[in-house]
Parts: sequence; C-alpha cells; structure tokens
Amino acid sequence: MAKEKLTKETKSFTEEAEGFTKETESFESKLDSAKKVLETLMNPQITLSDSVKAYEMGMSELGKAQKILEDAQIKITEIKGK
Repeated sequence: MAKEKLTKETKSFTEEAEGFTKETESFESKLDSAKKVLETLMNPQITLSDSVKAYEMGMSELGKAQKILEDAQIKITEIKGK
C-alpha cells in the first residue's frame, strides 16, 4: 500500500516536472523569437510596414513569455505557502 502511494506521488511529481520543462522550453523559445524580431528591426533596410509587423510579433512573443513567467511565480508562491 505504501509503495503504491509512493509510486503515485512520484508519477505526479514526474508529470509536474515534465510540464515545467515544457513551459521553460516555451519561455526560452519566446525569448529567442523576440530576439530574432529585434535583429530584424535593427536592419536599416526594413520597410515601415514590415517594421510594424515585426514589432507586433515581437510584443506578442514577449507577452506570452511574461505570462509563462507569471504562472511560474504563482506556482512558486503556492509551493512556499505549503
């Protein structure tokens, strides 16, 4: 019985860790995308229209990264409260 409970707890932790890893990868990919947009915006030959599109895309990626970061902070706060 105790072994079964431990297995369930371990499985739950493993699933949680995998979810965190996916979020971290997603956070990193969002930051990488935003960096690429910044590089695009620094190109002096980019048109105004393309600049606006790139800016919108970059801000969207940063917003998504911010949301992931806020979710992680909430999880940490919940863990500390336990």
